[in-house]
Amino acid sequence: MRDDIIKVFIGFDKVESVAWHTMVSSIMRQSSRPVAIVPVNLANFKDFFHRERDPKQSNEFSISRFLVPYLCDYQGYGIFFDCDMLLRTDIAEIFNVIDSDPGKALYVVKHSYEPRDDIKYLDTVQYKYPRKNWSSVVLWNCGHKDNKKVTPEYVNTASAMELHRFLWLEDNDIGELDVRWNWLVGEYTDPPADVKNVHWTVGGPYFKEYQDADFSEEWFEESARMSFCMQRSEKN
Repeated sequence: MRDDIIKVFIGFDKVESVAWHTMVSSIMRQSSRPVAIVPVNLANFKDFFHRERDPKQSNEFSISRFLVPYLCDYQGYGIFFDCDMLLRTDIAEIFNVIDSDPGKALYVVKHSYEPRDDIKYLDTVQYKYPRKNWSSVVLWNCGHKDNKKVTPEYVNTASAMELHRFLWLEDNDIGELDVRWNWLVGEYTDPPADVKNVHWTVGGPYFKEYQDADFSEEWFEESARMSFCMQRSEKN
């Protein structure tokens, strides 16, 4: 695969399938470069991912997300996104952080917060832990020597704490993305006009109880684009 193709991995969970497809639409519509988009879908990972789902996991890709370096054959860059997001800009812009802070093993938004609520979408418990939501958007330097530790065996056996806190890395190997790349709706208020990526971590607009959340109108517009099909009468 050519180096100028952006490799994007998006967590897939059948309980919010529409979120995945709408996020894909928002990426493809605005990207200035070709993109290869891969669903992080457990049904496709049976040959190398055998870990039982922990009852504390709020989605199916909570752990399998860490397989991105392996899926990229430990070469180049790969980007992981949760599915409950909407990109509002050209995805190629995310690589600007590499120019300003080169050589890191990965880049994340380093959130420092405690969730406001105890329960989120589908009555899922909202757990509180250090570095929460750091792993929901990750720009991976898959060729970094330390990311070669993130093998399927490691992802199958490491604790959730080790993975979500990136404990196989030294802290100075974790680069920082601007918070606009992972804006937490329901946790952060007064969003700037230039939010780049909206994250409905508490619950997306496709759930009835969250249909009036911040940026919900943009999500419904993108979802309509995603499901559009021109009819013969509209062509004339």
